Amino acid sequence: MASPEIEAALHGARALILADLTARDVADAAVVSLVEDAVTHRRWWLEQWSDGVGFVLGLVAQDVQDALLEAYGRWPLCADCAAEDDPHALSVEPELGPDPHWVCGKRGVVVAPVGELS
Repeated sequence: MASPEIEAALHGARALILADLTARDVADAAVVSLVEDAVTHRRWWLEQWSDGVGFVLGLVAQDVQDALLEAYGRWPLCADCAAEDDPHALSVEPELGPDPHWVCGKRGVVVAPVGELS
């Protein structure tokens, strides 16, 4: 069984990713299942490397983004660039680090912390 610290990190990551999915109106049952799969995978990963607790939010975000790309397409789209007819997905930065945020790679700007998309 995972430690309370690991469970808290995983529950927090789940909630923040679901908030971003809901903000972009893509949190249907199939997508929520992708989130659950990512959380399950990262639970195992954290049981192997508990020092990764501070990195799990960004990793779950990337896992969900990858799963959505395979099943549905790019997510989350950069709203500003899509409005200019240049749709592309935001990326998570840092790729492995604390305090992950969504970034528009084309403009080089931070759009929002993970969990705070609008």
